[in-house]
Order: sequence, then C-alpha cells, then structure tokens
Amino acid sequence: MRRYVLTMSIRIACFALMVLVQPYGWYTWVFGISAAVLPYIAVVFANAGSDSTETGAESPVQELSAPAPAPIESQPATPPVFTIHEGPKDR
Repeated sequence: MRRYVLTMSIRIACFALMVLVQPYGWYTWVFGISAAVLPYIAVVFANAGSDSTETGAESPVQELSAPAPAPIESQPATPPVFTIHEGPKDR
C-alpha cells in the first residue's frame, strides 16, 4: 500500500511539473509520459507485494476412481408441451 501511495504521489508531482515548469521542452514530454506510465507500475508493484500465503507442491500423480455410470432413464413417448396464454383471447 505504501509503494502504491508513493508511486501515485510521484505521478501527481509529474503532472504538476509538466504544467508548471517553463519553458516547455523535452522534459515536459518526460513528465507527461511518466505520469501516464506510473499507474501501471504502481498496480504491478502493489500486486507483486509479499504474499503471506505459502503454497506447497502437489503431486501430479493422483488416483482417480471412475464414477459409476448413470442409469439410463426411459424417455416418454411424447415430450411434454407447455402452452403460454397471454390473454383471454388466446385460450
């Protein structure tokens, strides 16, 4: 969280320097590009922080038991039909 806030503070400073420092020149572009790229860097740093959960290695070899085959249900001779009546005229 601290790195994110620090990076965003630097971004705000880049915006301010881009506008306030005169005469405009190549450094204006550097401040502008920095202000545009810093949010990406801040998010990457925030997500790459120390992770408190450790994951252990799992064995790739697992014994899987085959599921029992499902019983086949007989299909009715005629499928059920649903009729929708929108008003008294449709009946």
